[in-house]
Amino acid sequence: MAADPLDALRLTLMQDVLPMGLAVAERVRRGGPRDVIEAFSSSRDPLAQLKDEGESAARQVRDNLDRLQPGLGNPVMKVDVRDVPTEAPVAETSAPNDRQELQQALARISGRLTQLEQRLQPGV
Repeated sequence: MAADPLDALRLTLMQDVLPMGLAVAERVRRGGPRDVIEAFSSSRDPLAQLKDEGESAARQVRDNLDRLQPGLGNPVMKVDVRDVPTEAPVAETSAPNDRQELQQALARISGRLTQLEQRLQPGV
């Protein structure tokens, strides 16, 4: 979760409340209040069901908000990036045969690219 309470609130609104609200609005538009009540009486987890129903519409709203201002609809998540040391450098662990096979594969690719370039040149 976000460290800033306002960011946490905004994230919850965008990811949880918006899809459910759009699903409720669609149910009211489609079948009236009876359709909304049906969602709460026919399911074990009505909030999850409403969230699933409204997710595609919420995604469109979030994408449209992002077009206005990046990060407005789909909040930018803060991440902690750190460098993880490796056990041994890759060059030291690869066998000489691996290097030779790699060089051969690269030579084959280079030759095929040269052939392709020659075929694509007009009038040559």
